[in-house]
Amino acid sequence: MKSNLLLLLTAVIWGFAFVAQRAGMEYIGPFTFNTARFTLGSLSLIPLLLINKRKNFRKQKSIDLSNTNILFGGIAAGTTLFLGATFQQSGLVYTEAGKAGFITGFYVILVPILGLLIGQKTSLLTWLGALVALIGLYFLSVNESFDYNIGDILVLIGAFFWAFQILVIGFYSTKVDAFQLAFLQFVVCALLSAVAAFISEPIVLREIMNAILPILYAGIFSVGIAFTLQVVAQREAHPANAAIIMSLEAVFALIGGWMILNESIPLRGLFGCLLMLVGMILSQLYLFKRKNNFFR
Repeated sequence: MKSNLLLLLTAVIWGFAFVAQRAGMEYIGPFTFNTARFTLGSLSLIPLLLINKRKNFRKQKSIDLSNTNILFGGIAAGTTLFLGATFQQSGLVYTEAGKAGFITGFYVILVPILGLLIGQKTSLLTWLGALVALIGLYFLSVNESFDYNIGDILVLIGAFFWAFQILVIGFYSTKVDAFQLAFLQFVVCALLSAVAAFISEPIVLREIMNAILPILYAGIFSVGIAFTLQVVAQREAHPANAAIIMSLEAVFALIGGWMILNESIPLRGLFGCLLMLVGMILSQLYLFKRKNNFFR
């Protein structure tokens, strides 16, 4: 129960982060926002790295950049994180936070499907969940006139990169320290975002300060605190419970957009949100079967 509550808190923080990201776009560009966000996220992990080093000083003395796994893993994870965050943040300029939360949540289904590329098996429930979620995505993003929002498309592309990032983390997390890998991916993402911001966006200190509250929330709470809560909670939580609870971030993104940004989604879109959530949950139920023979 304690782990599940921590995961629920994680989902709440991540859900409301969509609101912060959308609010930040009123003042600064997506690359500038991500630079500040992931720089703060990197800094927030330094205390955890020091604590982890003290506990495991015999095995994990420091970040060893001569270790090809930690170096390549950090670069690969950071690059895919940069691409996912860039498309998501750019999409939020044109679409609502609530919609973006559900579309981003599609990565829950994409991960096991894309895992086929590296030899992972995908259950029938995952394919069923994908079908239901795709139907929901249609109702959410395409209106009766068959018009679609470019922001929704950008966020959907970002979901693919989030899925690839999770696969990269899954591959390297068994080979290196998880906190070190997280720290390096945030640093790489912040550096790439800074280069992109310098090339393509005006960087005005006054506008950055105007967006300071969304930046602080997205950087410290969403990246630093929520990541830590996830790591702590998943030491005890059933993986299926964890995946389903964390997918609720989409619901909290919808609630946050309504409460704070006065966003509204028509009934057709809400029906699409419901289908997407059902699809996400269906795609994770195979973990119950694998762990507990839930469907016998």
